[in-house]
Amino acid sequence: MTNEADCSQSQAIENEIADLEQRLRAAKARLGHPPSEAITASTPPIELPHHDTLKPTATHFLFLLSDSALPLGSFAFSSGLESYLAHSRPNSSFPSFLTYSLSSYASTTLPFVLAAHRNPEKLAELDDTLDASIMCTVGRRASVAQGRALLSIWERSFSGAVSARPERSEAISQLKEFALLLRNAASTTSGELPAASAHLGPLFGAIAFIVGLERQETAYVFMLSHVKALLSAAVRASMFGPYHAQKVLASVEVQEGIRDVIQREWNTKVEDAGQSVPVMDLWIGRHEMLYSRIFNS
Repeated sequence: MTNEADCSQSQAIENEIADLEQRLRAAKARLGHPPSEAITASTPPIELPHHDTLKPTATHFLFLLSDSALPLGSFAFSSGLESYLAHSRPNSSFPSFLTYSLSSYASTTLPFVLAAHRNPEKLAELDDTLDASIMCTVGRRASVAQGRALLSIWERSFSGAVSARPERSEAISQLKEFALLLRNAASTTSGELPAASAHLGPLFGAIAFIVGLERQETAYVFMLSHVKALLSAAVRASMFGPYHAQKVLASVEVQEGIRDVIQREWNTKVEDAGQSVPVMDLWIGRHEMLYSRIFNS
């Protein structure tokens, strides 16, 4: 009896559905629309975004400048890691090295990145000031090699994709003049000071401004790139594997460390660059402990 009752109920529901569908078709016919048009009219059309909305944006260049495949040649320099390992083995500690390197690089170079972003028209002056402040020959060579690589990337790849907005036109003109100054410096006779060196920091800040990156985004990408270069050098030195390097990059501790050094150097003037490291013992101790926690987990 139960099965017969269920069958009767199902048949009643199907009859009701058929009746509703017939009434719906009749109602659509009274409106004067064929069934297919009625269905189409009730469904809103799907509009594809206009091609003008797909132009390169600051976010697009943010991804490009943070890409490890950006041909700056960073992989060719260990940022002092090789020397550190040679002098500290068997007691080498990458967390300690990462802490000091991140703090030192932010103190000595980040102010120039931020200053060039604020005032890209002072690119040549900032480049000259940074060149005078770098005492280490190897560090200077690395900074210049990567800066000239970035300038080549701008000229050969990025420049044609950036719209000449009024707020960027002056910075673009200054960058062109700087590139010309650098070419003329190549013909400088021995013993004369070159008119331009093309250090990475100021060029990165100026180009980031031109492509539309915010100042804080610029600082974060710049410091993150330094951390990635250190981890790449550590992997090549067989200190740990690539998966562990990615674990370190993804860690909250590294994110907080980058944000801390940016906040610390946010208002540092270029003439005061490098002076914050000796008085940062508490900062260094705290972050060294945090980084050690990553490597011991």
